[in-house]
Amino acid sequence: MRAAVLHRGQILVRDDVEDPTPGLGQVLVEVKACGICGSDLHFAEHGGDMLALGKQIEGMPSLGGGGDEVDLDRDVYMGHEFAAEVLDVGPDTEAAAPVGSLVTSMPVLLGMDGIHPIVYSNTVKGGYGERMLLSAPMLLEVPNGLPAQHAALTEPMAVGLHAVNKARLEQGEGAIVLGCGPVGLAVIAALAVRGVGPIVAADFSPARRRLAEHMGATDIVDPREETGWQAWSRAGNGRAPVVFEAIGVPGILDDILRCAPAQSRVVVVGVCMEHDTINPFFGISKELNIQFCLGYDPMEFAGSLRSIAEGEIDVAPMITAEIDLDGVPQAFADLGDPDEHCKILVIP
Repeated sequence: MRAAVLHRGQILVRDDVEDPTPGLGQVLVEVKACGICGSDLHFAEHGGDMLALGKQIEGMPSLGGGGDEVDLDRDVYMGHEFAAEVLDVGPDTEAAAPVGSLVTSMPVLLGMDGIHPIVYSNTVKGGYGERMLLSAPMLLEVPNGLPAQHAALTEPMAVGLHAVNKARLEQGEGAIVLGCGPVGLAVIAALAVRGVGPIVAADFSPARRRLAEHMGATDIVDPREETGWQAWSRAGNGRAPVVFEAIGVPGILDDILRCAPAQSRVVVVGVCMEHDTINPFFGISKELNIQFCLGYDPMEFAGSLRSIAEGEIDVAPMITAEIDLDGVPQAFADLGDPDEHCKILVIP
């Protein structure tokens, strides 16, 4: 089969990738749509640093899972925002969705040798290929005739829902979302579904500000003309906001601590891959609370699919291009322009 892979920092398209075969508890699927995630862009550019940092983490299971060790000198399979059609079922396996059905799943493959994330792997095929394996018990059948392109955005929207859940918003609280890329937009959508308001959204990109308004932001600002803090001062009625940091570059968190109103809660969902520095004095002086968050749980994943399928969240405007496998290398370059693209879908 064909698949786009990462090899020594370059995106290549292979025509001779071995077809996966489902084992016990697994199903073979044909990928119908897969979103290119910002984390994949980070990994393509900073994969070595990410793997090195992961090895330094203590107090939690290895991010590799199942004993996986990624070798950047070999082909690395990626693609974890997918919708696919069930083609075949492994031996002695009862799937949660029948052959021929459109499904999505959390990007985790269960096997006899352990648990393997479908994120970056030399062996586990991902959504940037024609076919892949999924875990039979984890399949979610796509409801309501939802197209594969929209179902593929279940995973990134679940990231936003998880961040909002971690914020533990109470009735009457509002939010500031700094950064309106796919993660920030997912946060805004989850806030809007929950009825949170006001929602102040700030981004330099006019295209992303338009998307923020579509997803439910009530006050949209260009930081060059008005900061999110200034917008909150007129929209927040003196309340302390919940601030979502969805930018992920050095200096942002310290700036938030310096500028946020006293008693604010800060939820960090943007992934900064570089060393950063903060002045704790800012946070201590104002008694700020910082919550870091990553990913989602199975209930949040399923809840995001439901919200999309039932029309609570309209993800269609986020999709700015659809490409085939041959277009993946150029798409990785194109996504560097926030005014040109939000979410590019691979249609293998």
